[in-house]
Amino acid sequence: MEERYMNVSRHPQGRRQAPRREEAWDEPPRRAPSRRGNMPPKRRRSGASVAVSVLMGCYKVIVVLSVLIVAGYVGFRLMVRAPEQKPLPTPGQNGTQTVPPGTVDQTQPNTLPAGLTRREGVYTVLLAATDKDGTRTDTMMVMCYDTVKQTVGVVSIPRDTLIDRGSGHHPKLVYGKGGVEQRVEDISQMLGIPIDYYIKVNIKGFISLVDYLGGIDFYVPCNMNYDDPYQDLHIHYKEGQRKLSGQQAMEVARFRKNNDGSGYSDVGRTETQQKLLIALSKKVLAWGTLTKINGFVEIFNKNVSTDLTLDNMMYFASQAINLEPSSAVETATLPGRGDGVFRGYTWCFELDAEGTLEAVNRLINPYDRDLTLKDMNLTKATSYK
Repeated sequence: MEERYMNVSRHPQGRRQAPRREEAWDEPPRRAPSRRGNMPPKRRRSGASVAVSVLMGCYKVIVVLSVLIVAGYVGFRLMVRAPEQKPLPTPGQNGTQTVPPGTVDQTQPNTLPAGLTRREGVYTVLLAATDKDGTRTDTMMVMCYDTVKQTVGVVSIPRDTLIDRGSGHHPKLVYGKGGVEQRVEDISQMLGIPIDYYIKVNIKGFISLVDYLGGIDFYVPCNMNYDDPYQDLHIHYKEGQRKLSGQQAMEVARFRKNNDGSGYSDVGRTETQQKLLIALSKKVLAWGTLTKINGFVEIFNKNVSTDLTLDNMMYFASQAINLEPSSAVETATLPGRGDGVFRGYTWCFELDAEGTLEAVNRLINPYDRDLTLKDMNLTKATSYK
């Protein structure tokens, strides 16, 4: 080790440096007299001391770089502000609810129902997916992310859920004008909670993401035999474990009933979608996919619309580093019955009031106290099939 460092200070063979003005090649360098008197000349440093000096220099550089990295990280965390928590929209004037809406000052749309306060660091997001033609918000889930406790609750809302938008408007949640923004307001009023943001993805984006990840392993919950030539939709799978491509995952997600009427209900469909979402999330968050970030960004830009800003997404990404998806995520589907009749429309899904209240309070309530039915705005069917 010593010889190696000493060689560093030797002059290369064949090259001689010009002598300094007061030095000769065959004489030791002359030194100026010391102010403290004649003292012996300082000894040349050994190779070991040179090595120590070099190592100390490297150590100092590493310390400085570490300080800069920490300072940059702290600056990043300070720069990325927590997103805004949005207020509950003003309730609509329809007068047909099962129970009256919460006590809200109609002249002050940003006031909360009496006795409700938002919890710090808790956000709600509508996760929506459109059907094949991209016009109907076919799948709707409300996610509540508690960045303090690092927990996520997800509640699926059946697409045919009954909601009274007033005379002349379609009473099923999936239909009606206004796009995803209107669904945000509808769901917020219905469940009595604010929806801070939305993320909407089309079917092509879902298919592209699954294919980009190399498919997902999934247990198909039942035999599926369905053909719909009008939508060019053909679903044929046997119950059991299999690896699904993007197209196959989309077909399993859309399945509700077989052509002979067997299969499962709209609730069963949403439960399958939840399980697919969890399987996909685990694969997205796996370490092996970190190298695929550029592809994720490209798929996101082409197929996703959201009102989250870049700063918002950076904040949630920085928080989600501490999230453990296998244990911190809990899902449920709002319960009810799908044979409701309302203003001539059949097969409307009427939410079960008590079951809906329990699921909302357990999984997606952003307030510091439990909601009551008076805080919600649920609609009851006029009759049943």
